[in-house]
Amino acid sequence: MKIVAYGIRDDERPFLNQWAEENPSVEVIGNSELLDDETVVDAKGADGIVVYQQKPYTASVIDKLGEYGVKFMSLRNVGIDNIDADAIKRNGILVTNVPAYSPEAIAEYTVATLMALLRRFKNFAHKEANGNMKWAPDLADELNQMTVGVYATGKIGRAAIKIYQGFGAKVIAYDIFHNPELEAEGMYVDTPEELYAQSDVISLHAPAVAENEHMLNDEAFSKMKDGVWILNPARGSLIDTDALLRALDSGKVAGAGLDVYEDEVGIFNNDLGSFDNIPDERLKNLMKRENVIVTPHIAFYTKKAVKNMVYFAMNASKDLNETGTSDKLVKF
Repeated sequence: MKIVAYGIRDDERPFLNQWAEENPSVEVIGNSELLDDETVVDAKGADGIVVYQQKPYTASVIDKLGEYGVKFMSLRNVGIDNIDADAIKRNGILVTNVPAYSPEAIAEYTVATLMALLRRFKNFAHKEANGNMKWAPDLADELNQMTVGVYATGKIGRAAIKIYQGFGAKVIAYDIFHNPELEAEGMYVDTPEELYAQSDVISLHAPAVAENEHMLNDEAFSKMKDGVWILNPARGSLIDTDALLRALDSGKVAGAGLDVYEDEVGIFNNDLGSFDNIPDERLKNLMKRENVIVTPHIAFYTKKAVKNMVYFAMNASKDLNETGTSDKLVKF
């Protein structure tokens, strides 16, 4: 069995090598290049490929995989929105993803970002850099006095709820699918509008499906409390950036923690040399604000999560080859 793994980063390679040592019957090829129209040729002769990238998996690439007889594609990430589904079905390719490599990593990041916002870390760092050691006017808020609205209660949302509750916050939640345990606690509200109206903090953990695109827009912000805090460690497309900027300017939104951005592709996880070289004025606007924390899609980025992404994807590819199925199979 031969598996070609595309886009292997330096931080992933030790885990890929470790998996290969533990599975000597599998020939593992670790390719540092992403899967695209040029590198797809490396999949010739492979029984399966393992991939991770932000670029689209285009029809031309997928048709080439079909031409080469590759029937198994295993993603090292959750999202499948960048895959040409028609091409996948046309070529009879089975796809797996890693739906939960470490919910706790993303949940911990989300709450840590909120605490940094509430305690005005960015404000104090700016003042200290200029020799200003005064407390005022940066009086903090306490999470234990707040109501946190968790939008979507999958594994990540539920992990975040436990941490919010550990701080003493009141937590309410919205999801079209109710978790029985949270249902028993009476945590759910019936509509997003109820969540918006009651929450001091909105914590987003929803997927990037079409109906969620720009779910936080001008209308949604207008239904929220004045001075609400917004957290998005999920997908950039959930927030209309222009609407968020307007809400920040008006004070409707007190601040935001953003690990994702709707136009992040080509910017995040790249060294651009200087702040001025960032090719997106809206993103720079957000980054300059003391009440906004922007990070380049790193909520998942822990040792445990990176190992799980490699291991789960490689195991799924092996399972597909040996049994024709996997518990991480994606339906298109």
